[in-house]
Amino acid sequence: MKFARPLPLALICVAMFGFGFLLVPLYTVFCEWTGINGKTSGVYQESTVDLKVEDRVVKIQFISNHNANLSWPFKPVEEQVSVKLGEKRKVVFTVANPTNLPVVAQAVPSVSPSEAAPFLHKIECFCFQQQDLLAGEKKDMPLVFFIDADLPDHIKKLTLSYTLFDVTPAADDALAQR
Repeated sequence: MKFARPLPLALICVAMFGFGFLLVPLYTVFCEWTGINGKTSGVYQESTVDLKVEDRVVKIQFISNHNANLSWPFKPVEEQVSVKLGEKRKVVFTVANPTNLPVVAQAVPSVSPSEAAPFLHKIECFCFQQQDLLAGEKKDMPLVFFIDADLPDHIKKLTLSYTLFDVTPAADDALAQR
């Protein structure tokens, strides 16, 4: 019985590890390029030009979720708003930490239909930073956004969903490494 040489096997192992390591950044680039998965962009860089406000109105529905490891009450104050294209709008999400321990959470947004994601611009969002809540603390978290006037005409309603994840162990690990 003849065995394969170790160098090709080692190269295959290195290639598989590299692919696994690059999978998340590649997926992020793919989602941005195709608009799949409703990933939203980061902080909108405001320009000095005034936004063009249109008469066209779209409805924005807000949905809040949390993963199984996080039992916080988390919800939008308003479940749906109507907004003119180009108009800045502020909404608030409320969250509370019912535990007797401090907890750190991170919100991950998603937009549906995914085709609308490039037209939703967030100026301020609680999803940009991790949220620290002390034991028993309640917090109002703002979201300031606008919908670009170039939103395709057939889109009449957007759903902006946030899922809150407990990142306390990850935050503790990051602090320990400093």
